[in-house]
Amino acid sequence: MAALANTQLTTTSVGNREELSDVINMITPEDTPIYTDIGTDTCSSVHPEWEIDELEPPGENIRTEGDEYTYDAGDTPDRVGNYTQIMRKTGIISETQETVSQAGNANKVKRQKLKRGVELRKDVELAIVTNNASVAGATREFGGLPTWIETNVSRGGSGTNGGFDINTGLTVAAGNGTQRAFTKDIMDDVMKQGYESGANFRNVYVSPYVKSVFVKFMSDANVAPFRYAVSDGERNSIVANADIYEGPYGKVYIKPNRVMSTAATARNAFFVDTSMLSFAWLRKIHEDKDVARTGDAKKFVLIGEGTLKVLNEAGIGVAADLFGMTAST
Repeated sequence: MAALANTQLTTTSVGNREELSDVINMITPEDTPIYTDIGTDTCSSVHPEWEIDELEPPGENIRTEGDEYTYDAGDTPDRVGNYTQIMRKTGIISETQETVSQAGNANKVKRQKLKRGVELRKDVELAIVTNNASVAGATREFGGLPTWIETNVSRGGSGTNGGFDINTGLTVAAGNGTQRAFTKDIMDDVMKQGYESGANFRNVYVSPYVKSVFVKFMSDANVAPFRYAVSDGERNSIVANADIYEGPYGKVYIKPNRVMSTAATARNAFFVDTSMLSFAWLRKIHEDKDVARTGDAKKFVLIGEGTLKVLNEAGIGVAADLFGMTAST
């Protein structure tokens, strides 16, 4: 039955306030697994440097009775470094918008600062996994993980290593090869190389799609079935997941990284001994309190400057040129 004549309805009213939650859900994920796992450090210049040393390979150590001592020449460690990168986020909100009553807090200055801070942290994560060589000068850029790894690598056809160039003091971007599917053989190959190089891989960071490929090949007949029903008395669940792989050369935790969701970043799977990496801040992310007010609005700037420290590239590895987005891309 229709409403009586002249009944004022919500569908024709214009003053009703929308029913919105005052706690606005953040759609963009905030997790940054590599940055979180490797920890942070500090540096005191725009080009921090460190030394990389290694042990001599084992050999037969057989000496003659009564033999006169001879003395080995000392080794000179390699000296490497990375440039700091300046990153910032800004915002401006009118005083009127800051003052009026809002259904949610999305456009309040404090909320915007929090959001920009999360975005900055994710920008750091993206820079870590991006194949950008280091750049000196005023617009500095730190070399990402792909530009360091030379020792423990598996690449597609025609793929080339990056690496630190001692002549220029800069890292070199890796060259893309022919893409291929991620397999257990590729994984074991990189882990074997790392084991022989002295690395202690703990985590493998992959794109979301590559994590699903790992789960699939970890359930084949050569590993062990792991799908099983779980009941809490009321509901049944099917578990079809694998996070940890214990293979011939160690045990690693496979971690999907949402930041690695573009064609350029999803093609790599990083094998990491977290003690070999850190992120060094010259200036931690902070708010610049000296931004001048010039109008009827609140402005803010969040800024930070830091770099990736690869203490020894032999402690990390990469399975490169993977199909990281789909079965064919």
